[in-house]
Amino acid sequence: MINRTLVRTKVVQTLFAQYSGNDHTALSARKTLLNKFSSTYSLYMMMLSFADELTTYAEEQISENQKRASVLHQTYIANRNFVNNRLAQQIFNNRRIRNYLENENLRWDVGMSAIEATYKLLINTPFYQEFMALEKPTYEDEKTLWRKIYGSLLLESETLSSALEEMEVALDQEGWTIDMDMVITYVIKTLKRFKEDDTDELPLLEMFASEAELEFGKNLLQWSIEQTEENKGLIAKSLQNWEADRIAYMDQIILLVALAEIRKCNEIALEISMNEYIEIAKEYSSDKSYIFINGVLNRIVNDLRAENQLFKVKR
Repeated sequence: MINRTLVRTKVVQTLFAQYSGNDHTALSARKTLLNKFSSTYSLYMMMLSFADELTTYAEEQISENQKRASVLHQTYIANRNFVNNRLAQQIFNNRRIRNYLENENLRWDVGMSAIEATYKLLINTPFYQEFMALEKPTYEDEKTLWRKIYGSLLLESETLSSALEEMEVALDQEGWTIDMDMVITYVIKTLKRFKEDDTDELPLLEMFASEAELEFGKNLLQWSIEQTEENKGLIAKSLQNWEADRIAYMDQIILLVALAEIRKCNEIALEISMNEYIEIAKEYSSDKSYIFINGVLNRIVNDLRAENQLFKVKR
């Protein structure tokens, strides 16, 4: 799940936090980075379990309606299309998800506001009403419904973002609000892989596709720390009519990590490395920072090539 693009982002975030605080040791930085990876995967597991939590909440609403009807001596016939969906039941029955959440002490009780708000929005959507009108929904109908719930109601949801912000503090996590939209897209990809006959072995994503991504992250962080002063010198040398201490702090961190990768990771093409950090700048820095970062990197790369100090492969 965590690919090299996300690894780069987490390394940048780690160094930003590291150099903003008092503990600048490599050991502390590595611990922070690994915690960030773990938090991202925890959010993935939590967002998968959201399907079960939302279904359980819907079941509770049916029970409340039945009790209310009984008190009023009225007949209440519930439409159980949604609460009987098999996908949520698969997630509930999955031992891997359940064990992970229990071991990490992750729960939705702190974020019930997001469950309640999503349900209120859901029952008024055309796609939900169309689903509820089906005589006998198929498993594919249920999968389509959940992809729409995640894609239409949860992506960029302010209510969910606010709930995750509270949950970060309560559950000792970090970066959930930043990672929310990205993780939801991974959840949607996961749900597409579900099959009706899947039992306990659901096709969940691993934290890393391979050990190579994890090693890349550890190495990139280490290179960035080891080369900090040297790369600061390269940055200062490349600036034209600009003082190094006037560079925005995030821009400086992005440049330091980018240069560490460009100088040390020869098997990744130069264009790929540069483009990755330009995209990070677009996402996490000011509006025109990516232009500045692109210009600085190009000048440094040209200088390194002229001095025969760059050995990156070509794309």
